[in-house]
Amino acid sequence: MVAAGLLVLSLFSLALGRPTSDSRDDLHVLRSRSAAPRGFTWKQKATAETMLNLRIALVQNNATGVESALYDVSNPASENYGHHLTKAEVEAMVAPSAESVQKVTAWLGKNNITATKISPAGDWLGINVPVSKANALLNADFSEYLVDKTNTTAVRTLAYSVPETLKDHLAFIYPTTHFIEPAQKTTPSFQIVDLPSTSKRRRSRRAAVPAACDQQITPECLQALYNIPTTPASAKGNSLAVSGFINEIANQDDLNEFMSVLRPDSPTGSFNAVSVDKGITNTKSPGTVEATLDIQYTVGIATNVPTTFVSVGNQNQDGDLGGFLDIINFLLDQDAPPLVLTTSFGFNEIGFEQEPDLAVSLCTAYGQLGARGTSILFASGDGGVSGSQSNDACNGQAFIPTFPSGCPFLTSVGSTQGINEVAADFSSGGFSNIFARPSYQDDAVAAYLDKLGNTNAGLFNPQGRAFPDVSAQGVNFVVDVGGQGQGVSGTSASSPTFASVIALLNDELLNAGKAPLGFLNPLLYSTGAAALNDITEGSNPGCGTDGFPAEAGWDPVTGLGTPDFAKLLTLVTGSAAGSNAGTGNSTASATAVATESATATASSAAASTTTTKKGHHNHKNN
Repeated sequence: MVAAGLLVLSLFSLALGRPTSDSRDDLHVLRSRSAAPRGFTWKQKATAETMLNLRIALVQNNATGVESALYDVSNPASENYGHHLTKAEVEAMVAPSAESVQKVTAWLGKNNITATKISPAGDWLGINVPVSKANALLNADFSEYLVDKTNTTAVRTLAYSVPETLKDHLAFIYPTTHFIEPAQKTTPSFQIVDLPSTSKRRRSRRAAVPAACDQQITPECLQALYNIPTTPASAKGNSLAVSGFINEIANQDDLNEFMSVLRPDSPTGSFNAVSVDKGITNTKSPGTVEATLDIQYTVGIATNVPTTFVSVGNQNQDGDLGGFLDIINFLLDQDAPPLVLTTSFGFNEIGFEQEPDLAVSLCTAYGQLGARGTSILFASGDGGVSGSQSNDACNGQAFIPTFPSGCPFLTSVGSTQGINEVAADFSSGGFSNIFARPSYQDDAVAAYLDKLGNTNAGLFNPQGRAFPDVSAQGVNFVVDVGGQGQGVSGTSASSPTFASVIALLNDELLNAGKAPLGFLNPLLYSTGAAALNDITEGSNPGCGTDGFPAEAGWDPVTGLGTPDFAKLLTLVTGSAAGSNAGTGNSTASATAVATESATATASSAAASTTTTKKGHHNHKNN
């Protein structure tokens, strides 16, 4: 079990260490560690000329105000429900004070360094300096470390210091003592399948669900299972975005064929593509499986909702985060960010546990976007309780939660399978070792822990933020890649499915003059649970254990359950705020995202790495 000291009791009030004084003799260590963690091997001293992109996180002016506002506008019981904040309102809260900016820039200026603002609110500054200057500035000792898993090199230091006069102004500097293992993108094998016909199919005993849906999932299956309408969306200002990393891209011709075969009632689906960190935006390029899955099951389910693929390339400016901070800063800079964002990539949380400040900063950025009215959904991962991908390295040791699913300001999505839905055994779930359990899930999680008893005692942190929040089908999704059908499985199929349901609910709300749903969890854990299909069978084994069992109510395999669009629609149209609610995102559109520079680079941190793809736990069609 993880020491309680790792738990962040208040997300925005995390103690980020103590800066130091102007005199080198008085320098205090801001961050230090005794050695690099397992997975990183010291190679040699970094050469003096090696350039470093360092990111300086300034203390935010009123970050706790954003947290309070996020919950206020997201709680159906609040009179401010749906009154989302504007871009300016959010930035005013998280912007550093003028004094903080002045002191930090003056310190840098004394060392002949000019900083660049790299976040919309100015709470992140960027500097580009050689190792020799970074060592002198920070009293550091930057060295090259071999990343064992990827055979790449990361330049890091085991300690650094800053002047004491900055202690109330500078939060931390990244990447310095941060050693986040860049989990590799998996390369699964996929069974080639025929694109199935959608007509005259035998029905199962479950109402109106084609029997073939027990073997493979198509849009028709999801529409039948979850009561999803086929009627095209029509609301002005609706939008849905898909995050893609590691040069993933979907192909428009593949989408055309997919829609013509599996959505013949709506055969003209399309999407826009925009670039962050020089990501690929040519939709005539050969489609990659992850992007293909995400686009075909957003465009294919959220009929006619304007959809944007945000392609994050390999030229990341945020070091170990592989573009995660870059893309969120890019979206925060939009006047009208997407109303729904789904992401099928992520990390194991263990890499952030000794340096939780970085995870907290990224999570607060999700909170900012949520306060403006964006529903953020993440695939929970495909390793059961062993992390993003299945592995046996944790056998006999503590379970491995995933990140960002442990962030309490987003909605984590697990997986189910079969017409009579049960938990998919790969569905990652558990309890964060960084983030405390938010109050909105106290009752649901406490009830589960009571049922669990002593099972898995000592292998997880029962006070941590619990995930996933919800789930959806995740096994044997039929996709069209290069004109061939492939069967794909994973929580990265589940997240775009649930996101599409939310986008269609937003369409109904916008047409009724109401605000979009925004941050979902306070609704889901209160009245929303009754509008979901509770999953009570299955488990998510890993780390040499059976993992967690699914139970009635919330569980750390399938969350609160799978969506029922009809019930959710009844719920939200009865509880959503009126037409005067929300001044932030109620007129957002995917077009607004697309009109930004297609080559814009959302600035943030340093050395380029890769991220984990969480979307492909391999199952073959029967």
